[in-house]
Amino acid sequence: MNPLTDVLLNRFAEAPLRIGTRTSTMARIQTGHVAELITKLVPGVPIEIVPTQVSADLWPGDLTEIGGKGAFSTEIDHALTSGRIDMAVHCMKDVPGDVPLAEGTAFGAYLRRDDVHDVVVTRDGVALADLPSGSLIGTSSVRRRAQLGIHRPDLRTERIRGNVDTRLAKLDEDDGTYAALILARTSLLRLGLLDRHHEVLPLEFHTADEGVVSMAPPIGAGVVGIQARSSDTPVMRVLDELNHAATARWILAERTLLNLLSGHCNSPIAGHASTTADGRMSLFGMVFNRDGSAFVRSHAWGDQVDPATLGAADLLHQGARNLITATRK
Repeated sequence: MNPLTDVLLNRFAEAPLRIGTRTSTMARIQTGHVAELITKLVPGVPIEIVPTQVSADLWPGDLTEIGGKGAFSTEIDHALTSGRIDMAVHCMKDVPGDVPLAEGTAFGAYLRRDDVHDVVVTRDGVALADLPSGSLIGTSSVRRRAQLGIHRPDLRTERIRGNVDTRLAKLDEDDGTYAALILARTSLLRLGLLDRHHEVLPLEFHTADEGVVSMAPPIGAGVVGIQARSSDTPVMRVLDELNHAATARWILAERTLLNLLSGHCNSPIAGHASTTADGRMSLFGMVFNRDGSAFVRSHAWGDQVDPATLGAADLLHQGARNLITATRK
């Protein structure tokens, strides 16, 4: 028995390791994957998945009315800090940048990043560029709405909340209210729905006159983060083993950008970090106003060893603060 296995089996000899998650199908799939990884790492450790209904999943309106993206994690944070669960699984794109983590907790692992592209899902495979003027697009993301405003200002958008499978069911309704949805490609992948008609949108920025509809991703796209109590040494040791180092560096760079911009849940901010072929850190960032009629963008490169040195200075110099402040009104 290796030392980590011994420590963890002793820690959970009397009760299972409890993993907290939201109740959605997507969240359960992600958490099941985490459980499998832990079981492979420490065979024999008992695991219990603890679903928790969170406020944001029940709320049909604007998230700002119930506290922003923090509503995705408030109940799970309480379960973690009160000891009812031992770790919590989160989509990093849903972790707010303007709300501190629950006291005494930390992210101990970021799993290897999945696909970060957005996709356009239609009933019949029509490309976004070919949708008739006035078509209604379902999306709740201010980031997506702003970028649609750059490329297809003639399209209408409407907030569509709910889990991915619920949104797809609304697209398929006979009345044809929605011409298309914009979703994360990784959500289709995790749900086994890649056979749906979908168009993958490029990440690289294109101007409106280039005829290419691009969609820069949100901070934390495609990354699952695992949070635990900092003082729970055995659990934090397991998470350290699960952590994907490159993804952790990318998340640090992206979330540093978000924090320096003072971004909130209604801020149309896009950001994506990656590693170049020569081993440098690349960080692309954009900030928009609500309809995409004004935006700033920047692309920086830096040292992998200290990714937090890449940040928002160029965007702030170009006026990002004014755009972000305007979205609070």
